[in-house]
Amino acid sequence: MKYAQLGNTDIHVSKICVGAMSFGKAGTMHDWTLNYNNSKQVINHALDQGINFFDTANVYSEGTSEEYLGKALKESKVARDQVVISSKAYFNPGRLSSEAIHREVEGSLKRLQTDYLDLYIIHRFDYETPIEETMAALNDLVKSGKVRAIGASAMYGYQFYNMQQVAKDNGWAQFQAMENHYNLLYREDERELIPICKQMNVSLMPYSPLAAGHLSHRDWQVDTLRSQTDRVSMGKYDRAEDQDQKIVDRVSKLAAKYHVSMSQIALAWQWAKGVMAPIVGSTKVQHLDDAIAALQVKLTPEDIYYLEELYTPHEIVGAIDQNPAAGTVLIDEKK
Repeated sequence: MKYAQLGNTDIHVSKICVGAMSFGKAGTMHDWTLNYNNSKQVINHALDQGINFFDTANVYSEGTSEEYLGKALKESKVARDQVVISSKAYFNPGRLSSEAIHREVEGSLKRLQTDYLDLYIIHRFDYETPIEETMAALNDLVKSGKVRAIGASAMYGYQFYNMQQVAKDNGWAQFQAMENHYNLLYREDERELIPICKQMNVSLMPYSPLAAGHLSHRDWQVDTLRSQTDRVSMGKYDRAEDQDQKIVDRVSKLAAKYHVSMSQIALAWQWAKGVMAPIVGSTKVQHLDDAIAALQVKLTPEDIYYLEELYTPHEIVGAIDQNPAAGTVLIDEKK
């Protein structure tokens, strides 16, 4: 396993982050999530392979994702300081108000059976709460020791910049990580958000690095429970199927050239673009093994150009507008 420094902190994380949205009681959020025993198997395998970074959220499977992850880590007997746990808040009453942040972090800590979070991420930008209130509350969590570092998730570049500047002006904790929507089929954040993050030495930990599986198989539609029932994924990707299938085909051809899987090509591209740790959602231990093997795949500049050449502008998926239209995709995917 390879490791990287998180932003400007002393936290070191594996270059693969396990997305815990795959864990939790089925039917509470998705029909395809893993029960506790199967979740534990994936978590233990990740630990055995040197993966120390796990990302969840207060709303994943109505909190059972956090519960499963916390219980499995506790039962693993791995020392708490040997794992990096990230959770998030926003899709809850009060959004990112001070009251909500303090309330929600306590709920996450309880479900995860830990005294602190290594990374606490705001799940979206809150139009209803003043930036100063949100950043002050996050700073309180860092000062109290309940959170070691803070991060942000999908939002517009100017929003992230403004929040970071407010924290800087007041001497408060600043964001160290960005969990945004980024993959070969969705690269809109390359315009502003990602350059801002790199300028500020904010680590990138994108969700959906495999575009909900579309970058792991040549056929757009496959016969799995997730592909047949995951309406969030359909809303994010199906509208651009015609243009994106051409990119999928190139991933397939490059994978054949190097005798590796398509997902390994897609993940290798992430690291080539300066990503710290893509979030990989695994429902089978083989998914993790495949991701780990991708660390050995090195793409040339010509490979990267070949993969990126056919990309066309996409509708924004991830960052939300102040008054999102009906059907707007808000919850992120980890695979």
